Amino acid sequence: MQLSASLEDYIEAIYHIAAAKHVARSKDIASRLSVSRASVTEALRLLSKKELINYEPYEPITLTANGKKTAEDVIFRHRALKRFFTEVLAIDEKTAEEGACRVEHAAPPEVIKRMISFIDFLQACPRGGDDLLQGFSEYCSRGMTRADCSDCISSCKTPKTVPPSER
Repeated sequence: MQLSASLEDYIEAIYHIAAAKHVARSKDIASRLSVSRASVTEALRLLSKKELINYEPYEPITLTANGKKTAEDVIFRHRALKRFFTEVLAIDEKTAEEGACRVEHAAPPEVIKRMISFIDFLQACPRGGDDLLQGFSEYCSRGMTRADCSDCISSCKTPKTVPPSER
């Protein structure tokens, strides 16, 4: 189900508030998102029409099964993007959080999955791993690599010998 970026923010807020307090109230949502109560009411009506929340005026708000699934998808995208921004691109936490909030609404699921796979690959690859990520982080902060790149490249090109016991 397609939701606007704004409605995704609301469903994510409801999920987090309900996780902490078991139910969400419009005043809590307004406070969390820094919006007016009137804006919250309109969003709640739209989410209710889409059968993502259980909503009646002046009553606690809960997520439907579809609402919970939708919220978890938004949260998954947000966390994956933030992880990519901090671990791969070496972006500070605050900027990564802001960027994830903006990009989570626009990035197709295939892009998110590929970014996660890329992080996993970098951490598993013997030519990559945490050392490569740390090297990139240092390059971003200092504007230069820690070692001579030609030495690193030549070590990657050197075939590794496999002991007879492992063949």
